[in-house]
Amino acid sequence: MTHAVVTGASRGLGLVVSIELARRGWTVFAGARRPADLHPRLAELREQEGESFDIRPVALDVTSDASVRAAVQTIADQTGHIDVVVNNAGVPGTWAAPEDVGPDDFAAVLETNVLGPVRASRAFLPLLRESAQPRLVFVSSGMGSFASQTTDPAFREIAHVPYPASKAALNMIAVQYAKALPDIIVTAVDPGLTATEFTAGSGHSVDEGAAPILAAALNVEGPSGRFLNGAGPAGW
Repeated sequence: MTHAVVTGASRGLGLVVSIELARRGWTVFAGARRPADLHPRLAELREQEGESFDIRPVALDVTSDASVRAAVQTIADQTGHIDVVVNNAGVPGTWAAPEDVGPDDFAAVLETNVLGPVRASRAFLPLLRESAQPRLVFVSSGMGSFASQTTDPAFREIAHVPYPASKAALNMIAVQYAKALPDIIVTAVDPGLTATEFTAGSGHSVDEGAAPILAAALNVEGPSGRFLNGAGPAGW
């Protein structure tokens, strides 16, 4: 049995990734700050997909050490290994102009988008290392790519101060983890501008945004240390 943990799984990309992995026969631990929010949707899905459809909501707030530790224990009580951790939880932060953005605005975004994945990845490493084919996925963004910011016309007029900085940091974390964890396939993923609550409905479909995340989660051959988008390898 293949087991995955998906953070930020109550809606949007995290929920779609969880559903698609469960449809492949995986057991998915769907991390959410309010796991009860998932129950109505999961009841509907189990009726459609059958009893073998296995998504298990787990209370998980990536900004809290205590919450992450409790989630790890809850999951460890149910399985001896995790094959994939998808670090999906994130916040957009303020769109205010630089003169109105201060350290507290950065701190709030970095706490979830950078320290959250570090906190969750570290906590789940013992269970990941029990897998024969462990994978660690970081859901990043083209907004954190220096290549995209300097070459893609779509970003030319967009200035969003804290969020791109957080995703650029997350990309570097993925690179360093790939070097430091040679036994684990580490991948950063840009889902592209995806029509969710996060983007106020702008962008392509959630299924399209989820596709490269799923590709990274399913990839058991590597190589490790890549940045992927819907078209394949992307520039850092």
